[in-house]
Amino acid sequence: MSMRVMVTGGAGFIGSHVADALLAAGHEVGVIDDLSTGSRDNLPATVPLHVVDIRDRDAVFAAFAAFRPDVVCHQAAQMSVSRSVRDPLFDAEVNAIGLINVLDAAVAQKCGRVVFASSGGVLYGEQTSPAAEETPADPVSPYGITKWVGERYLKFYAAEHGLGAMALRYANVYGPRQNPHGEAGVVAIFLKRYLAGQTATINGDGHYVRDYVYGGDVARANLLALTASDAAVPRGQLTSLNIGTGVGTDVVALEARIRHGLVGVMKEAGRTTSYPAPLHGPARPGDLRSNLVDASRAGTVLGWRPEVGLEEGISQTAAWFVTQQAAS
Repeated sequence: MSMRVMVTGGAGFIGSHVADALLAAGHEVGVIDDLSTGSRDNLPATVPLHVVDIRDRDAVFAAFAAFRPDVVCHQAAQMSVSRSVRDPLFDAEVNAIGLINVLDAAVAQKCGRVVFASSGGVLYGEQTSPAAEETPADPVSPYGITKWVGERYLKFYAAEHGLGAMALRYANVYGPRQNPHGEAGVVAIFLKRYLAGQTATINGDGHYVRDYVYGGDVARANLLALTASDAAVPRGQLTSLNIGTGVGTDVVALEARIRHGLVGVMKEAGRTTSYPAPLHGPARPGDLRSNLVDASRAGTVLGWRPEVGLEEGISQTAAWFVTQQAAS
């Protein structure tokens, strides 16, 4: 059955892939995005875009009233750990107050379900083996704190208003359309620098282990969460699921894979090139040394499993960035 789905942050990296997945499945999509990191070019022209900052309560309510969604996929966020450390107030305004505005608008429109982009990548603190959902939350950055607070608000709204609610705790997401101009998204940042003829810089010693999950796989998880039965996403309660691979890669190894993948893409295009080894800069405040998530429960609840491995995902991402550079 076709649904009307409001995707906040839907012109951004993950949100636009979610919108594509929903459209391909036959659903109607409306988007809220302030375009601070997203782009109208990421969306089909037929998708209504409300250029709205989720901190603007009246504008959020007006956008919801205009589109009248059945369900909500909340991707809009302040997503930089280091910015949250520098400016905790801004992080809280977007990730906590903005979320409340969206939840109140969803309740006003009698939406039946909210799917929330949470973050396993920061929620569990230091983890050297894949953390399951019952691992106690131990966020160390303001970004992680607001994601945890967001889940608590979502749980309250589910119980108070009878919503179906699911929090998807992402590992480190990468892929085509990722914005390389902020401070999140190391794959995109490195690719952009190499294609600009610049040297990449690794923060600290580079031995920061992360679980990298492909954006298309994350979009599929959101589609499954939005369309799953009420038995899988019961009304009145919050269900939280990790979305990742359980496989750790440190930044030094990741950078080598990115250079290798980019060389391979260029070779397929008939261009022989090489890229300089990276430099090392100072460590970033708030960065965890190791974080991995166990996503097996998402397989049980949603039938979701990652399908795109890191080597294939980096190659596809590199190919997209090369295409974008050629078109610009």
